[in-house]
Amino acid sequence: MKEINDDSNKGFNMYANSAHNIYAQNNIGIESPAKLIEMLYEGVLRFNAQAKRAIKDENIEKRVYWTNRSIAVITELIVTLDHKQKGDMSSYLSGLYDYQIQLLVKSNIENSIESIDECSNVFRTLLEAWRESTDVA
Repeated sequence: MKEINDDSNKGFNMYANSAHNIYAQNNIGIESPAKLIEMLYEGVLRFNAQAKRAIKDENIEKRVYWTNRSIAVITELIVTLDHKQKGDMSSYLSGLYDYQIQLLVKSNIENSIESIDECSNVFRTLLEAWRESTDVA
């Protein structure tokens, strides 16, 4: 069991370092790679909440804006995945993130608060797991 946990931690660390490197290239100062992933997850949750509010307010322009912001963050998370690592973590996360984008596109087309809530629930769970595995919070 120890081997599996060590491999998982290596995957998370590679994932976080990759995200940090991309943002460092864009001159964004971040304390640590692990903190960056936490911030990205929090960003998705914030943007989803804004998109949900826009749906309730029947504000199409803001709904599209906030949904697109959330999709952009999730796309960034996909780009930072390290598919060279052993194990299926990167493939799993890639599929999970892709599905979340599909939910957000659906919410945008159908004014679906339920789709946004589903996506937000996934990211709340990911954020909690990330904080537990990295001791960032």
